[in-house]
Amino acid sequence: MQITRQADYAVRAVSYLAKQGPNQRAATSIVAKEMKIPPSFLAKIISQLSIAGLLHTSRGARGGVTLAREPGKISILDVVEAIDGPIMLNECVGDPAGCSYNEECLVHPIWAEAQKNLVKQLSDTKFDQLILQKN
Repeated sequence: MQITRQADYAVRAVSYLAKQGPNQRAATSIVAKEMKIPPSFLAKIISQLSIAGLLHTSRGARGGVTLAREPGKISILDVVEAIDGPIMLNECVGDPAGCSYNEECLVHPIWAEAQKNLVKQLSDTKFDQLILQKN
């Protein structure tokens, strides 16, 4: 399993904005350059994060992007799911009835536990923690 490049870029963009401090705007061109994200790709990512309520955008000479919430209230899971949708290691975890093996499956509990642990780790990791780790 691998998250998409788009989700990885989104996490990098949000981490960059989190480091800027409260209510600090950053031009998307600067975010793209600093985080090595193709500008056209970043525009799409910012749009999705804005729709998800994670970023505020503004246009014009004083425009840019800011976090819509404090870094301590945004998890990696929030960002990844805003881009990729819900985490799903295997389709049976989301809909056990859809699995042809159903209750006979020996692996289903493993998939379910792994997904639960991954979602918890991503949910528990907030961007303020990431900033502190790097300093």
